[in-house]
Amino acid sequence: MSQPNRPLSPHLGVYRWQISNTLSIVHRLTGVMLSLGAVVFTVWLVALAGGPDAYLGVVGVLRSPLGVLALAGWTLCFFYHLCNGIRHLCWDAGLGFEIAQARASGKAVVAAAVVLTTAFWLVVLTGSGS
Repeated sequence: MSQPNRPLSPHLGVYRWQISNTLSIVHRLTGVMLSLGAVVFTVWLVALAGGPDAYLGVVGVLRSPLGVLALAGWTLCFFYHLCNGIRHLCWDAGLGFEIAQARASGKAVVAAAVVLTTAFWLVVLTGSGS
């Protein structure tokens, strides 16, 4: 059987790297990290139901420097995924497809995620908010 004379799809080398590529990959990675964070949250809930010793063990790990760093990273993933999800909802409504708007909204998503994460942890660490 002969092959029809069709054009081949362009390969990755044809495309120039753009912020949208990175944000798309990061969106997927943050989704995975949120799933892993949900497992940690489940472990925390099981420890809470398991009694004081189990709870203190898990809380000890989460309060360690590495645990706090992981929780801060999980928080950043949450806010990034949330803000980028809102961006995608706007796209679903047909808004923001122009290149300049897509770049600006991408940068706004990253900035908003950093600001929201920082604000959240300032409230958590200083105890203000109550």
